Formats: sequence, C-alpha cells, structure tokens
Amino acid sequence: MKKLGRFLGVLLIAVALAVTLGTLVPRPLWQTAVDKSATRHILVLKNPIHTDIAIPLDDSVRQRFHFLVEAGIPADIPEVRYIVFGWGGRAFYLETPTWSELKAVPVMKALTLDASVMHVYVAGDIVEPHPDVAGFDIGDDQFAALLDFIQASFQQGPDGPIHIPNAAYSKFDGFFEANGHFNALVGCNTWTAAALRTAGLRTGWWNPLPVSLGWSLKLYNR
Repeated sequence: MKKLGRFLGVLLIAVALAVTLGTLVPRPLWQTAVDKSATRHILVLKNPIHTDIAIPLDDSVRQRFHFLVEAGIPADIPEVRYIVFGWGGRAFYLETPTWSELKAVPVMKALTLDASVMHVYVAGDIVEPHPDVAGFDIGDDQFAALLDFIQASFQQGPDGPIHIPNAAYSKFDGFFEANGHFNALVGCNTWTAAALRTAGLRTGWWNPLPVSLGWSLKLYNR
C-alpha cells in the first residue's frame, strides 16, 4: 500500500508539472505575423471540464454549414447569432447529458481511448464579459482557416458529414461523427487549442483543462 501511495503521489506531481509546463510554454514558441485587421470576433465558451468555440453567424457561415439545418439543427432561424462547435469523446458525450447520468463505462473510455464526435448547437446573443466566455478578434484569413479546421473535424460519408440520429440534448443541437480519437491526453480542450492556433492565436503547449487553456490564452494573446 505504501508503494502504491508513493506511486500515486509521484504520478500526481508529474501530471501537475506537465499541466503547468503545458500552460507556461507557448505554442507556437514565437509569434508569427498575423492579419491585424481583426474583423471577426469569435468566442471560447467553457465549463469546468470542456470548451467550445462559438462562431458568429453570417450568410457565408450558414452556407458552409448548411448540413446542420438538414440534420434538424435550426441554424436558419433569425434569432441565431452563433453556431457553437465542440469535439469530444463519443461515449461520454452521448451517454452523459447531465452529471446525474454519469456512468463508469463512458468515464473509462474517456480516460483510455474512445471514438470522437462533434457536438454542434446554435445560440442567440452571448453576453460579454462573462467568466465563462472569452472573446478574440481575428482577421478574415485566420477566420477562414478556423472554419476549415472545424469543417475538417467532421467525418465525411457519401452525403457529407455523418449525423448521429436521436442523439441531442435539445431541439437546438446535434451530434456528428468526428475524425480522430479521444483520450485523457488528447481531449476536447486540446482540440479547441489546436483550432485556435489555426486562427493565429497562441495557446499553451498542452492544455487538457479549460482553466489551463484560459490562462495560456490570456498570457499570449494580449
């Protein structure tokens, strides 16, 4: 038992050190030249374990993601101001709509290896400033690169992105099969960080938690 306790203690210290270094070491190491026009305002939304990216809706975004309406997500109604995208583990996402429904198997898959899905929902006005909302201004080229990254995250079938039927939390969201595999090291927040880097933002080198991603975004994107 003592050996197990020491092992767990060392493991916790190693994880804490990795998270700290992953936050303090920027990625990319050096700031590259970016478009300073800053014509687009995107949002990063967080809860204690997960982050999403909110994309402001206009005609070009609506056209690019037209398949959402075909899947029953009402991205075409006038009240919609944002389409919100998140990537995550298939079992945990689909089988845990609320914390009260937490089960052992989805948690084990999330910690080991799981298939991935894209969760998409639409939103009206999102209040800023807010502790769970971070806004960033980027240029048109960076915005286009971000949309390309998000679109490439959807697994494609013969007719486009593969919608998962009867898998939604409300009438305003839905799930699609995604590319890549989910685990404790490469999870939803590392996907968000990678997406933001394509938009010219800097993150920490490894950000598995919303809090570490938020800190690194504040540190390197002033």
